[in-house]
Amino acid sequence: MTGWTGPGSDGTGCLAMFPGQGSQRPGMAKHLLDAYPSARRLFARADEILGLPLSEICVTGSAEELGRTEVTQPAIATTSLAVWELLRSAGYRPAATAGHSLGEYPALVAAGVLSLESALELVRLRGRLMGEVAREVPGAMAAVLGLPAEEVLAACGSAEGLGLVQVANYNEPLQTVISGHAHAVEAAGRTALDAGADKVVKLDVGAPFHCSLMSAVEEEFTEALAVHPFADPVLPVISSVTGTYIGSGEEARELLRRQLTGPVRWVEVLRTAARHPVGAYTEIGPGRVLSGLARRTLGEARTRSTGDPRRLTALHGELAPQAWQEPVAS
Repeated sequence: MTGWTGPGSDGTGCLAMFPGQGSQRPGMAKHLLDAYPSARRLFARADEILGLPLSEICVTGSAEELGRTEVTQPAIATTSLAVWELLRSAGYRPAATAGHSLGEYPALVAAGVLSLESALELVRLRGRLMGEVAREVPGAMAAVLGLPAEEVLAACGSAEGLGLVQVANYNEPLQTVISGHAHAVEAAGRTALDAGADKVVKLDVGAPFHCSLMSAVEEEFTEALAVHPFADPVLPVISSVTGTYIGSGEEARELLRRQLTGPVRWVEVLRTAARHPVGAYTEIGPGRVLSGLARRTLGEARTRSTGDPRRLTALHGELAPQAWQEPVAS
């Protein structure tokens, strides 16, 4: 499929999309660690930085182990960055980057804003703090399908007497995720169904992400953000907090703080990219969630994912059919 990336076969005119929590799966880095020395080197660095055997967990870890928020987040970020490094070395040059929630951290690494070390340390702390909230608060998240976002907002408002419930993710025009106290989320879901939603799906996540319940850990995370250096982007980055471009390293730092309690505006991210203009969308890391969101939001969006050996190998061949000859690990 030559020329899938738009104006240039090296990724020019393409949005590099980094997935968030929920895209993990057992064995998600096996094809990377089996085949590519650069991936093994990056995972070895991550193991050392975190004091966590991610290179084992991402190959042999169970779904239960990968589902622990404090493990999930660095595991997805490291897997995504290993794929990014492979593509970058092959000559991939996207027009811009963006990340869905957690994915904003590897997106910022790709754009030169954060170092690998800073991103992984922040991601692990973020996962731990979110896990603490989950253990202390009976929270839940649910995806509302087939109902416009403004009607989902109204459903949340109708349930406020039962606890806190807010929109957490604007994923696509007819898919909105809500988050908050479990009883309030359930009540808002029932109201959404009464209003005409196709269905409401409870999400198997470790915490009530992207709502005001996360304010309990905001101060500690803000202190950690202040310790790490943030450079200005060398590649355009679209924020999942605002849906607009990030202008500086300091703005990126502030947006990561706001991301804890604010909704993910992925619909706006995609629409901003389409106005860039972006001609295609590459999902860099495990899963194919973001590729589906792009197609359903933008209609004829040209997407590619990299979460399995066949798709990754095909993309390598298109990027650098002659030059891409990294030796297979023995």
